[in-house]
Amino acid sequence: MIKDKKSLSISIILYLAVIILNLPFPNESPLGETLAAKLNIPVRSANGLHYFGISLFVLFILSLYFLSKSLERFKTRFIVIAFLAVSFIPTFLAASIQKYFATGIYSVAYNHNEARCHFEMADEKTLHGECVLPFENYSSENVHFTLEFYDQSDDEIVTLMNANAPYTVRLGGKESKRVMLEADIDVSKMKSHIDSGDVNGVNIIIKSGGKSRKL
Repeated sequence: MIKDKKSLSISIILYLAVIILNLPFPNESPLGETLAAKLNIPVRSANGLHYFGISLFVLFILSLYFLSKSLERFKTRFIVIAFLAVSFIPTFLAASIQKYFATGIYSVAYNHNEARCHFEMADEKTLHGECVLPFENYSSENVHFTLEFYDQSDDEIVTLMNANAPYTVRLGGKESKRVMLEADIDVSKMKSHIDSGDVNGVNIIIKSGGKSRKL
């Protein structure tokens, strides 16, 4: 079934590189983007072109090309399997690392999709914000960390909650908890602000002992 072992080896190496670089750990963004940021390598161009995503796609196509080249039979079957597996393996690996190996803030899972913030004017000068953030501590040990908000969009609505930052969060061993945070924001000196609104998929930064994660 295998007609070219060298091509198969190249395919496996490229495929593993795609998996590792696309691992959503320790931050929400892929591991490759985290490493690029630390090395001051841009992952996007000024006009929004995603260098990292394009590079990852090229590596993946090359891995499939060498896989096809290495096989004598069942090429389509293995390519389809590889194509389907690459979409869930990084998420599965990240969850497994947190459940079985990680400690401290690295064992904390944050459900980004279920995080919500609501803003409402309390009076003419004060905007009241409430956020509900779901966490799970996979470790058997207690975890303490501070938390602040960041926003990847231009409006930066959710960062208004940083008026009371940093917030302190404590999770017991194996504890799942929905943490509610509140802030009264003075908007009297702002040129413009919202009167009410909701934000879904809230971005946060958690820190502890000199370590930090963007989730």
